[in-house]
Amino acid sequence: MLYGLAIGLGGDPLDERQLRYVYESDLRVAPTMAAVLAYPGFWQKEPGTGLDWVRLLHAEQSIEIHAPLPTNAELIGTTRITGVVDKGADKGSLMYQSRDITNAETNELIATSSMTSFCRGDGGIGNFGAAPAPAAEIPDTPADAVCDMTTLPQSALLYRLCGDMNPLHVDPSTARAAGFDRPILHGLCTFGVCGHAILKAICDYDGSRLKSMRVRFSAPVYPGETLRTEFWRVTPTDIRFRSRIVERDLLVLNNGQALLTP
Repeated sequence: MLYGLAIGLGGDPLDERQLRYVYESDLRVAPTMAAVLAYPGFWQKEPGTGLDWVRLLHAEQSIEIHAPLPTNAELIGTTRITGVVDKGADKGSLMYQSRDITNAETNELIATSSMTSFCRGDGGIGNFGAAPAPAAEIPDTPADAVCDMTTLPQSALLYRLCGDMNPLHVDPSTARAAGFDRPILHGLCTFGVCGHAILKAICDYDGSRLKSMRVRFSAPVYPGETLRTEFWRVTPTDIRFRSRIVERDLLVLNNGQALLTP
């Protein structure tokens, strides 16, 4: 329920479709919560990693849902670094990681969450593994649907309670050290708000229809801004999308793809 509130669900207290995700009566789990379940914490900040964590940015995120997300279960997350692409000593590197989330009691694979981190201060370290497949293309045609979602000024303060305690999103001095004039919204919160837009505009708030979702982050969002998401229906089950900030007319999510059940 806290996760649902952090991504804007329950904004209309009379919409019973939204209430399913924030009220214990007939409770359901927002599918994008797969991105935070069994999260190992902000391990990049540990001194032993050698990473310049202050300059680290979230570049891409994807989830794949293998089974319905349970409302009550013990889950185990197994996180692996799957690849590193070195862009050069003064250009940073891209780090790819993937987390399998399983039910501790049944060992059933529930979901897979994958992310790309842009390590701006860690170039010249060499390559490892392989990069994921290229991101989806956005059609060069007018969008089939548009959905606006306004974030709360305190969105980052709510979302951090879901497990991401990176001070970049709450502490002004840390944000300034990273090159921002104020704390920015978590990339995964932006991801969740966009997922909320998919639920509203495409799935009639039926979260069981969303089987996978992938985005590329192109710019940070500030809490309180309005996210406008444009959708293209390539097929009935293949949705492409991108999101921009209305107030600044700035593209913040691109190359989005959501795969749905029929």
